[in-house]
Amino acid sequence: MKLLKISVIILFFTSISVVAQKQITLQEIWSGAFRTQRMDELNAMKNTNQYTVLNFDRASRSMQIDLYDFATLNKVSTLLDSKNFSELRGIDSYTFNENETQILIANNSNQIFRHSFTADYFLYDLASKKLTKISDYQIQEPTFSPDGTKIAYAYQNNLFVYDIVANKHLQITTDGKKNAIINGITDWVYEEEFAFVRAFDWNKSSDKIAFIRFDETQVPEFSMDLYNQGLYPTQQVFKYPKAGEKNSEVSLHVFNLKSNETKQVDLSKYNDFYIARINWTNEANTLSAQVLNRHQNNLDLLFVDGNSASYKVVLNETDKAYVDVTDNLTFLNDNSFIWTSEKDGFNHIYHYDKNGKLRRQITKGNWEVTAYYGFDDKTGKIFYQSVENGSINRDVYAIGINGKAKKRLTSKTGTNRATFSPNFKYFINSFSSATTAPTYTLNDSKKGTEIKKIVTNEILEQKLAEYEVAPKEFTTITTEKGHTLNAWLIKPKNFDATKKYPLFMYQYSGPGSQSVDNSWNGYDDYWFMMLAQKGYIVACVDGRGTGFKGAEFKKCTYKELGKYEVEDQIDAAKVFAKYDYIDESRIGIFGWSYGGFMASNCIFQGADVFKSAIAVAPVTSWRYYDSIYTERYMQTPQENASGYDNNSPINHVSKLKGNFLLVHGTADDNVHVQNSMKMIEALIQANKQFDWAIYPDKNHGIYGGNTRLQLYTKMTNFILEKL
Repeated sequence: MKLLKISVIILFFTSISVVAQKQITLQEIWSGAFRTQRMDELNAMKNTNQYTVLNFDRASRSMQIDLYDFATLNKVSTLLDSKNFSELRGIDSYTFNENETQILIANNSNQIFRHSFTADYFLYDLASKKLTKISDYQIQEPTFSPDGTKIAYAYQNNLFVYDIVANKHLQITTDGKKNAIINGITDWVYEEEFAFVRAFDWNKSSDKIAFIRFDETQVPEFSMDLYNQGLYPTQQVFKYPKAGEKNSEVSLHVFNLKSNETKQVDLSKYNDFYIARINWTNEANTLSAQVLNRHQNNLDLLFVDGNSASYKVVLNETDKAYVDVTDNLTFLNDNSFIWTSEKDGFNHIYHYDKNGKLRRQITKGNWEVTAYYGFDDKTGKIFYQSVENGSINRDVYAIGINGKAKKRLTSKTGTNRATFSPNFKYFINSFSSATTAPTYTLNDSKKGTEIKKIVTNEILEQKLAEYEVAPKEFTTITTEKGHTLNAWLIKPKNFDATKKYPLFMYQYSGPGSQSVDNSWNGYDDYWFMMLAQKGYIVACVDGRGTGFKGAEFKKCTYKELGKYEVEDQIDAAKVFAKYDYIDESRIGIFGWSYGGFMASNCIFQGADVFKSAIAVAPVTSWRYYDSIYTERYMQTPQENASGYDNNSPINHVSKLKGNFLLVHGTADDNVHVQNSMKMIEALIQANKQFDWAIYPDKNHGIYGGNTRLQLYTKMTNFILEKL
């Protein structure tokens, strides 16, 4: 009797435990139930030891730009509240002028491509509290002159200058024309692959503007049908250079506001080239420009004389594969400059004098610098982020510009990112790991000591603890070919090593990317946890070609995109298949974009290994993708036909044995739906059965309304039925 009573009690508590353990649902994931608290639009001020954050007040449905003190974290004031201005319906983004007396505010933004947009822009004067709309039309990339008296901007492919005091607009260029000439704004392929939109820059004395002009007249056009709600579809037509096709012809110009004259820099010695970056140096008449050959394995850093438009090459960077372009070029007070390079096999920081002579390699070692934060000229310290504590982690460091006295400023293992105060006395550290949701802390920059917590996500951590989920387990695997690769696994919470589980693999695999990193969950991670709750083990492997393990590991895929990466995913699946608890007959793989290219290749070329695959928005042949990205890694199709064709999934469809789901959006301006349509036809002609889903008017991200919920429901059902 006593024994029976104890058993009942045990059973009672067990039932409570089971009830307490919730199941993740797709509705929760895509309704934002696991959204983290963050510091939005965090900007360090330049002239005071303060920072601003964009806050949202739910009660009044208004947005505030709030000012905080770095030393105390106390709110100093609200610089602007949108509820006080009827014409200001929300704040999309904001920037300060140099002396931080005026704010440029964007709202009603309309997206063009991934980074570009037009918006209504307002100028807010902090002293008078006056809000002025800059123009009656939407503009692009408005930028204060350093002296704060003018704003340069782009409108309909031309450049303009707005004189704040005189309230007048000066048109600098007149030949701008859609799908023909663009002044001061990048074309589609520059925006996507060199990751910048504003192709103009003010000099330090505010009397010159340098800009890049794009002549895309000869670039082939791509068109997309947009179905919308009307009776007839409309068509979006834009210039898109595919691999091996004609690029925009670019030229570099300097406009002098005093003389109203424009001079062109003579770059005739270069042929078929890119201008990957332009920045004025700390010398008012010296412009820097990074010129890259079409193969992207030779980069010249030019110093251009702003008066004569003549130039000299101050630094040359070459690579047997390709040179990565970054935003790390930083000019110091004496016009010497900081540069990052992979030339010793790992990405490190270098210091050059104003003439381009190397003063010192500042960081060294078999690890990568992943971010350059800045230089404190008072202490002589450089601050940076790196993977010295393991390639899946990120830490913040300080080091002398002489390469000595290096100090790790972050102590927790995971992903640390810093925002430094203007005087470099403090930094706000954003930290997360696979088990710790994002936290923001104030730290001192001398020792890295944590002073105070700002934002935590303990409530989210407690909420997730109510669910029956297990965190990622980080590991490495060694393939039969001897390659050691980073990996993680998510197992069911009630994992039993004596059972056999189906395996669902996720990867991206693109050059220099990283999917195995020690940071907090993204939306897909919650989906993977949900699948683990349904009895699957989910794994992710970063194969050769991915980043942060040195140039050799990353660049071994040069001219052969999809060869070694596919080998590694197939070999990784074979390693997992030998685990006692993995059902080798039930291994699937999923990926999006480059990952979709990979998932397609794996189900075709690894037909005896993978039972099922899901490919979302995949490249199916590199011949269909853009020039800058593709040629960086493959050269042109004319030069490397076998590299393109041997590794493209469209040419391996006849090998399909398992279950294949193909997904694409019709308005994908990046990886065109043409990729999937061509592969669908190839699969049909190979008489292969497969599943597919096309999302009308959805871009590369395939979202909007219930789109993500419907898509992930479809993918979940496919996995449950076919794996």
